Amino acid sequence: MREDVPDQSAINRQYMRYTAQISSSSTVSQYVGRALQVATSDPKGPVYLWARREVMEEEVSQPLKPLEFQRWPAIEPNGLSPTAALHIASALLTSKYPLIITSFLGRNLNAVPALIALSTLLSIPVVSTCPSAVNFPFSHPFFAGVSFLAPGAHTPHLPAADTILIIDCDLPWIPANNAPSPDARVFVLDGGDPLKTTTSTGFWHVSAEMMCRADAERALEQIIEVVKRGDERGRNLDDPAISKDVVTRGRSLKVRHEEMVRELNEAEAAYPEVHSESDVPGATITVPNILGVLRKVIQHATSSHGHALRTLFLNESISNYQTAWMHLRPEVSGSVISSGGSSLGWALAAAVGAHIGGEIKEKKEGRGYDLIVAIVGDGSYMFGVPSSAYWMAQKYKTPFLTIILNNGGWKSPKLSMLGVHPDGHGSRATGEKLTVGFGPDCPDYAQIAVASSAGWAWGKRVGVAGTADSGKEGLNRVIEQGVKIVLEERRCAVVDCVIQSI
Repeated sequence: MREDVPDQSAINRQYMRYTAQISSSSTVSQYVGRALQVATSDPKGPVYLWARREVMEEEVSQPLKPLEFQRWPAIEPNGLSPTAALHIASALLTSKYPLIITSFLGRNLNAVPALIALSTLLSIPVVSTCPSAVNFPFSHPFFAGVSFLAPGAHTPHLPAADTILIIDCDLPWIPANNAPSPDARVFVLDGGDPLKTTTSTGFWHVSAEMMCRADAERALEQIIEVVKRGDERGRNLDDPAISKDVVTRGRSLKVRHEEMVRELNEAEAAYPEVHSESDVPGATITVPNILGVLRKVIQHATSSHGHALRTLFLNESISNYQTAWMHLRPEVSGSVISSGGSSLGWALAAAVGAHIGGEIKEKKEGRGYDLIVAIVGDGSYMFGVPSSAYWMAQKYKTPFLTIILNNGGWKSPKLSMLGVHPDGHGSRATGEKLTVGFGPDCPDYAQIAVASSAGWAWGKRVGVAGTADSGKEGLNRVIEQGVKIVLEERRCAVVDCVIQSI
């Protein structure tokens, strides 16, 4: 193994916003300032600095000059041009079936109220595609759901939309799976990289009438101002035809939202019927069952009654991403986050870091987190190196709850195969036959956490047919116990939920 890699930064460069080699101790502060300036400017992202051993051990004759952060400011966010704001507002104002699509607008907490205001003003449905943040409150009647763009999984509003506003979104749809009308007017707004020149590899394109580099918060406020004032032809919400469309559309969206909530409630209440011990292990609970119980237990157990800003969910459920986002029913941005990157194994270490960050926030602002919950698949749990993660959690006393959605393997590779060959031989094969299964004897994931933390963490498996901890009663009992251990005993708890095997 070589200790001095000739081009160390090349290993990380493709994942970074900025990389640099510190060549002298006299330039350390300048490089740090430059790196922070790039990291905090849109599109925000990680930076990487490195130095050779000789530089790191260089003797400094004079104290290094402290970095003056105010001299290295991030780029100020910019808004739309007056022409663009007028053009987009006019299109939305006169649209019969408008639609807003976003992925990460909620990273800016101040942008969410502006999005809510525009949606409410014009009765526009909002859908989150592949979200990494909470962009819109679940309970809002114009929330149209979440999609991870599988065939047929996009909002039914997409093919009917005649005007689409894409704002802070890397992938609004996959044309081969779901596509808008070719006659739809499409507008793309992004605060950092609307053409995805730094955040996308390979080919990227959205057929659009207009593409703008503009901060979401400022752009939405500009569009709202024009809508209220009126477009270049004097059309505004006082126009009888426009007003009628807005009211009619709003009523229809409320009915659809109520239907969506009813379907989620039914899925959470419907437990599989187990007729004999010969049934497939894990058939006693489903992902909606698990998340419905988890949400309700947290609401009753936490001092803030599950208040969005006091409970943090880290969603790395992978093949269950969409189901998890929908059944968690998040209301406030910052309450649920997913990794914006492509690699797995993020959630466990992120939970440790989030706990430490919450403690710092509590000291500064008087409020941190009551509870941090990592929701992972069994595959992403293994990628998270639990033997290290729970030792680290024990070392730094950062308790969190882990919910493992254990389907017996890596389902996502199987889904990728089915997306290309839906009727091939692999479509009829088990996960074990496809070499993506972990069975028949899967690891005892919960006990990995217990062992690696020297008994500090607590863990239990639930959902296996024929055991005491199966079905509705077992699920409620084990999740209640897990939440209690984190909240009262301040230890990590791992609930291994065995669901239908791949």
